[in-house]
Amino acid sequence: MEKRVGFIGIIISDRKNAAEKVNSILSEFGAIIVARTGIPYHTRNVCVITLVVDATTDEIGSLTGRLGTIKGVTVKSGVSRK
Repeated sequence: MEKRVGFIGIIISDRKNAAEKVNSILSEFGAIIVARTGIPYHTRNVCVITLVVDATTDEIGSLTGRLGTIKGVTVKSGVSRK
């Protein structure tokens, strides 16, 4: 399967309960993560993480699927056409 460049946006609204789980999953998928930024947005009481990934659509789907099962986490992604 062909790899694609993509991005994943993660919003954590329950940092106390979700951050450790999110970081654990991101560590498991570290080989496909090209870049990561994380910003606590105190005004809205959320944390925002942006990832740049280089992976197959299956790998991206697996990562976003696992993250999406965590309570207090919202995930969206997009990939290049080629």
